[in-house]
Amino acid sequence: MNETLKSKTAESLGVPVWALGLMSGTSLDGIDAALLRCDGHRVHEMGPFRTWPYPDAFRQRLRQCLGGGGPIAEVEKELTDHHAQAVRDLLASAAFAPEKVDVIGFHGHTVLHEPDQRKTWQIGDGAALARATGIDVVCDFRSNDVASGGEGAPFAPLYHAALAADLPKPLAVLNLGGVSNVTYIAASETSGGLPDITAFDCGPGNALIDDWMEQHTGERLDQNGQHARQGQVQRAVLKQLLSNPYFTRPIPKSLDRDHFDSSPVAGLSLDDGAATLTAFTAEAVAMAGQLLPESPKQWLVTGGGRHNGALMAALAQRLAAPVQPVEAVGWHGDALEAQAFAYLAVRSKAGLPLSLPKTTGVAQPMTGGCLFSAAA
Repeated sequence: MNETLKSKTAESLGVPVWALGLMSGTSLDGIDAALLRCDGHRVHEMGPFRTWPYPDAFRQRLRQCLGGGGPIAEVEKELTDHHAQAVRDLLASAAFAPEKVDVIGFHGHTVLHEPDQRKTWQIGDGAALARATGIDVVCDFRSNDVASGGEGAPFAPLYHAALAADLPKPLAVLNLGGVSNVTYIAASETSGGLPDITAFDCGPGNALIDDWMEQHTGERLDQNGQHARQGQVQRAVLKQLLSNPYFTRPIPKSLDRDHFDSSPVAGLSLDDGAATLTAFTAEAVAMAGQLLPESPKQWLVTGGGRHNGALMAALAQRLAAPVQPVEAVGWHGDALEAQAFAYLAVRSKAGLPLSLPKTTGVAQPMTGGCLFSAAA
């Protein structure tokens, strides 16, 4: 770590500020928006949060852009407009004056993620969002990491570590979004004063299950895992799914939403397909657990997958430690990723690292993000 980063990490940032985080996740379901008061190190207060589902027609247009194709310019403008409205709605519903917000952390939406090619692309116009809201915006969080040889994901681990400061460790935080990723938090810190965390994408999360349900029923998810509960896991198909070479890659590593091919389940019934894909997600997490430095004392689960009872039961069966939703320790699972980008925006403005060697594979702690001033 260079001396500038080391000194900034070691010292307090002083007065905490309010930041607003925005997340459009790989599940394509909508926008999470959350207010957070922090100083870039410690979390002082978790404020109001809300989720805005995307209109179905927009979801389909956004889906067309995955892989970097489709009507990118049109969708980027519409995506930015949706985010600006989300900011206005959250502040109005919370009776929170915009001038109280120091910065917006705008993740945008990932349409292409190929870190081995030094490519990652999150669409969303930070300058337009700053103009529309009158608040400074930090966006493009991942590009500097990827350009420097990192995986560019996962990016929430430093926030997980800040939240978990007073919890027993070692601890694992599992995010079940479109893909699944884990943050392992050790009991010690690094020599530079940063938390000792290991993080990587485990494998599929909800994306394959959601796509299966939409294809066969028109529904966007398997509500509480009801179809998976009624089906039988087809072991030969599960073995084929688990033969994906991603699982033998060393950590840290990351995924795009559409990395996995679900064609092996194509001939299964609705319920057996849901059961097999649910088992695939749980088994991928269990395999990831074997790559952690030590066995965690607890797994805390965030992301939409924690609402899937069948998936949570499968995880509890496969992991060698208690598995609970993050609400068990007072966190807000529906807000956590948005809060993380509020936190990272504050760190970005202060020139603090957003990613670490054991979270994305960069050679040294890496700053990132692009700041757009509302006054520009």
